[in-house]
Amino acid sequence: MRTIIFFTTKGCHLCENAEKLLSTLMQTHDLILESVDISDSEALVERYGILIPVIKDKKTEKELHWPFEADDITNLFVTENN
Repeated sequence: MRTIIFFTTKGCHLCENAEKLLSTLMQTHDLILESVDISDSEALVERYGILIPVIKDKKTEKELHWPFEADDITNLFVTENN
């Protein structure tokens, strides 16, 4: 099973779109989603503030910044190193 960290924040419409996309993928792939609200940390706001939504593979630490599609996520996180 792959764990994906989802960097997001409240009121981010792009994050809502990304979350729907991730929810759909979770139905067909063995993924665990850990949501992290960047507003809880100044360091995360500084790092991801203008980049969110961002997803990160917990194992490989590879990141994917918005915009991304289902194929991008599958290619980077699901098929790689399974």
